[in-house]
Amino acid sequence: MTQDEKWQLKYNEVVVFIENNKRNPSKHDDEERGLYLNWIKHNKKLYAAGELKPDRVERFKELLALMEENKRKNQYA
Repeated sequence: MTQDEKWQLKYNEVVVFIENNKRNPSKHDDEERGLYLNWIKHNKKLYAAGELKPDRVERFKELLALMEENKRKNQYA
């Protein structure tokens, strides 16, 4: 599996998580932090530094927009 395929797989996992749970991954849940949040933080750093691959930038912007829509949503609502 190539790095691009792994990146796309993780991207899809994060999008499915947000859509299914109607919230962003929690930094307080060890499992969510390990599976999703660290990946998001790493890619945010690459994006901010201009080091994210050009073919990934548009998809990552879409993910950030989705996260913004679900920002501060109560998981129990």
